[in-house]
Amino acid sequence: MRVRLRGAAVALLAAGCATHQNYLDPLGPRFEGAYAISAAHERELRVVTYNIKFGRKAAEAALALRTHPSLRNPDILVLQEMEAGGVELMARELGLNYVYFPASHDPKNGRDMGNAILSPWPIEESWKVLLPHPARVNHRARAAVAARLCVDGLALRVYSVHLGSPLGIGGGARREQAETVIRDAQASAEPVVLAGDFNSHGVGQAFAAAGFSWPTERVGRSAGLFSFDHVFLRGLATRRPPTAGVERAADKASDHRPVWVVLPFE
Repeated sequence: MRVRLRGAAVALLAAGCATHQNYLDPLGPRFEGAYAISAAHERELRVVTYNIKFGRKAAEAALALRTHPSLRNPDILVLQEMEAGGVELMARELGLNYVYFPASHDPKNGRDMGNAILSPWPIEESWKVLLPHPARVNHRARAAVAARLCVDGLALRVYSVHLGSPLGIGGGARREQAETVIRDAQASAEPVVLAGDFNSHGVGQAFAAAGFSWPTERVGRSAGLFSFDHVFLRGLATRRPPTAGVERAADKASDHRPVWVVLPFE
């Protein structure tokens, strides 16, 4: 097992009177670990996205992922609002490999915040996609985390995304954040799984217009009254349409509920 931080010399930058500091180096900081023993392909791919509020209840989230059949044994697990310790705990508890990039640091509570990708499959490469439009008041920046996985011999691009909140930026700025992620995904012809907290339902139209399928479009509420958490796919052929849902019984770890998609392969 290993945990490694890259880009330790990255400057932690603040703008003006910002209450948050942002990691603006696209190379880091970067954390990774390897806890998976093996992975078995069962003719289906299970994707789970989970925003764990401020990353504070990682242990409860890991328990939910072990307990609920809809969430158990994910091939791809993407997390948002995480810090390094919580990602490490979940990877260890679930027996998964992981990569994590924090996007910002809150000096008031000393906590980082960022996204992570976890999988029992090898993570061959990873990178951070800096997003435009920091939040209006606290100037918190956002970044997507991307990785290339080798899933049963298939090279697959995966993105963990957390777009700006409705209180932090407007709809037009959120769409530009989405388009930044789309451009990065379009740089390769590899199949793509793109998932996370989009803080909007309507912004999904930007991904649909770019050729992504949207299996979670009608799964319903995942964050209070809102349908914010989604999965988008490109270039993955299945023998029948994917199934998708919100695990509403997983209500102990966050104000969001985990969203899942299962893709049945040939």
